[in-house]
Amino acid sequence: MEQQLERCREKLKKLQQELNEERFKVIYLESVLSRPQPPKPLPRVRSNKPPAPLPLPDRDFEYERGCPERFVLGILLSPGDTRPEAEETARHERRSRTDRDSLSHDHYLSFDLEEDPSIDFNYGTDGYDAEGNEEHKISREGSETMPYIDESPTMSPQLSARSQDSVDGVSPTPTEVLLPGGESESDKGLLMRKLVLSGVLASEEIYINQLEALLLPMKPLKATASTSQPVLTLQQINDIFYKIEDIYQMHKDFYDKLCPIVQQFDNTTTVGHLFQKLASQLGVYKAFVDNYKFALETAEKCGQSNIHFFKISEDLKVKGPKESKEQPRSVTMEALLYKPIDRVTRSTLVLHDLLKHTPTDHPDYPLLQDAFRISQNFLSNINEDIDPRRTAVTTPKGDPRQLLKDGFLVELSENSRKLRHLFLFTDLLLCAKLKKTTVGKHQQYDCKWYIPLADLVFPSPEESEPIPQLHATPDHEIEEMKAKISVLKSEIQKEKKSNKGSSRATERLKKKMFEYESWLLLYSPTIPFRIHNKNGKSYFFLLSSDYERSEWREAIQKLQKKDLQALALSPFELQMLTASCFKLRTVHNVPIISHKDDDESPGLYGFLHIIVKSAKGFTHSSNLYCTLEMDSFGYFVSKAKTRVFRDTTEPEWNEEFEIELEGSQCLRILCYEKCFDKSKLNKDNNEIVDKIMGKGQIQLDPPVVQSKNWHDDVIEMNGIKVEFSMKFSSRDMSLKRTPSKKQTGVFGVKISVVTKRERSKVPYIVRQCIEEVEKRGIEEVGIYRISGVATDIQTLKAAFDANSKDILMMLSDMDINAIAGTLKLYFRELPEPLLTDRLYLAFIEGMALSDPAAKENCMMHLLRSLPDPNLITFLFLLHHLKKVAENEPVNKMSLHNLATVFGPTLLRPSEVESKGHTNLASDIWSHDVMAQVQVLLYYLQHPPISFADLKRSTLYYSTDV
Repeated sequence: MEQQLERCREKLKKLQQELNEERFKVIYLESVLSRPQPPKPLPRVRSNKPPAPLPLPDRDFEYERGCPERFVLGILLSPGDTRPEAEETARHERRSRTDRDSLSHDHYLSFDLEEDPSIDFNYGTDGYDAEGNEEHKISREGSETMPYIDESPTMSPQLSARSQDSVDGVSPTPTEVLLPGGESESDKGLLMRKLVLSGVLASEEIYINQLEALLLPMKPLKATASTSQPVLTLQQINDIFYKIEDIYQMHKDFYDKLCPIVQQFDNTTTVGHLFQKLASQLGVYKAFVDNYKFALETAEKCGQSNIHFFKISEDLKVKGPKESKEQPRSVTMEALLYKPIDRVTRSTLVLHDLLKHTPTDHPDYPLLQDAFRISQNFLSNINEDIDPRRTAVTTPKGDPRQLLKDGFLVELSENSRKLRHLFLFTDLLLCAKLKKTTVGKHQQYDCKWYIPLADLVFPSPEESEPIPQLHATPDHEIEEMKAKISVLKSEIQKEKKSNKGSSRATERLKKKMFEYESWLLLYSPTIPFRIHNKNGKSYFFLLSSDYERSEWREAIQKLQKKDLQALALSPFELQMLTASCFKLRTVHNVPIISHKDDDESPGLYGFLHIIVKSAKGFTHSSNLYCTLEMDSFGYFVSKAKTRVFRDTTEPEWNEEFEIELEGSQCLRILCYEKCFDKSKLNKDNNEIVDKIMGKGQIQLDPPVVQSKNWHDDVIEMNGIKVEFSMKFSSRDMSLKRTPSKKQTGVFGVKISVVTKRERSKVPYIVRQCIEEVEKRGIEEVGIYRISGVATDIQTLKAAFDANSKDILMMLSDMDINAIAGTLKLYFRELPEPLLTDRLYLAFIEGMALSDPAAKENCMMHLLRSLPDPNLITFLFLLHHLKKVAENEPVNKMSLHNLATVFGPTLLRPSEVESKGHTNLASDIWSHDVMAQVQVLLYYLQHPPISFADLKRSTLYYSTDV
């Protein structure tokens, strides 16, 4: 069936080509018959001499075969033109020329203009081909940038060889030169002008039909936008169809005015004013071009999340020309959205042709010159804003080599981390780094290595050799660096406000911040990504996101499904390819905050509450779970993980997580199938490799997320739908200490009241949670750092508040992270911090003392000043946290990590005065938060402290610092 389909497509292309030729014959014959005196037929002459060329109307811009650019059937073909219709057209032209060269002499003399397929004035009627509608979809696959708009007509050899008298680059047609056969150049020019304009009309009609097809679903989509079940939101509709209505109206007006003029065309007819007006409205195209990439992305995301819109966008019906009896053809929305981009270049071609065949003394000439100049300038300005995707070189098969994906990755080379820029082309993977250049010189890349995709393999976990021992960066160093970056960001904001602009101090701060962020980008990734050249060595990368690792792997494997050939680049080819990387790249800056413009969204700071509900669309029963990734400080990190739902096709997790946001703008969800096969152990990180079943992401829209109500959403991934809800709360609201109205429970009740009621020195909830963690969670990776399921935490909270008899059984069955989360929540909801409001400033100021002995005396005296229930509970917790840190090699929780988690919880005052910067990034990593962490860290690093020793001590030290 696939072979039959291909044969049908080929036949359809040939029939459409023949149809175009027949249309041209009709136009030509009509123009010949309208002449008062048709030219006399040329006599047939039989001769052994080579045939003399027939005086056909010359198409000047049909270039010689050796030219780097040529026009065929009204389409510009550049060396990098990869469109299927263009390649088909070029092949057809070559076949036609071969056939024409092989004609006998007397047949050649009777060969007429309409039989030459290299001459066509339908300017894009071939673009109506249903198969051709997918042309740019193919060339843009994997691309994240706008297609390059080719302005080559203005750079052609014909134009560069223009006469000195021609100012605008188009040689005018002389009016008094007589052609053989008695036909004047002016008659030829008149005919050619009519042919060009007839082709314009045919092309405009098809283009208008395409725009109509694109606009057809817009009205019903807008009608449903205000209903309870909209297909798309009004904003999404406006983003996708941006400026299409304006472009349609422009060309509809142009067509309506041009049509009667062409039908009654003669030597006095003028059309220059119409083209001049059309050119003056190109600003609408500029707006469309600027929005084009965003429109495509929005349409793609909407298609993934809404099956109704997907069906609409994949089956838009385009009408055929009026005189044609063709049935409407099915075209995708993506293909139609490209049509205005393609139209910009073709409009310049039309003006080029009209000028070539317009006498200089004709009233149209200056108007067409002006329109041509406007078109040229427009193309040049547009191309300055678009990354040109020119083909660097061709592959061994002769196909164009295109860049499909690029990005910054950390490579582990010679036991050290190196920041690399990775470029994925259609047939090879190239690793490069930016060369250091002096001021004023263009930046260039230095190629470190490349692997042909035909030779690239991903080694399985059991096959891969373990990498040399890599000294992982301690978590506390990562957290300390984040704190420094946040403080610097706060200082930069203050500096800008005080100076109302840039200053040397601001630039110094920005430079320091860039250094810190670069360090963070280099040393925070930990997820291994290995690739291997089957003819050589392996290469090892570290990523911070499993989502990104999956994207790179999938992009490479998709290309490897094609018929790839082994290759070896010569030094010159490699040099040319590497040099092209700077222009071809789509990722220009490393992903750090410093590269953001001031007017860009700073992201969200606070807490995001997410309920992962369920998933549907799995084809077979599996052990399934999800992970949540969030961008933080410019890169993505894993923030939460659901429990494994066993042997099901429709898992229902219904788990709630509280995720801290640090300038976050995007949420990613990955769905995995859990693997229990120990043979698939990854030697790089000693973790079993689980299979990614699907992945997706959404942008966090602040107006939507920051509403008080829960926001329901769905992410579609490879046919899988994951349903979730989310709600945002600021850090101040999340950590606000609110006393409980009911004093019968334990949460939100003073610790002295609870211990007195229970007749205990340490609250029962604290003792039981710590006991359970030490029993089965002391070696849990990320204990106290990884979020527990919010619904489980609330269940335990309710049980402790009600003093349930089943609490011990519930604890033994509950996930250990939920128990750890319950303990943190208890301390967070105390109406007064464990270390009390009264002593808060004293603790902070005591840490600021530079004399070690004075600091020791002060900090110990402050502990003695605490109420007994607070002190005993604090020492009990301190002993437990030290025990957890002793298992740091297994659980990855150092004293620094634990201080970061518990510091603000134990010290944050119940009432925080507004300091006027609650919305800044530094709110999370403010000086206060850093100080709170340092206070707890001091006691964690201190030798063991006992309640009895503190009470026996008689040393008094004033709390006035």
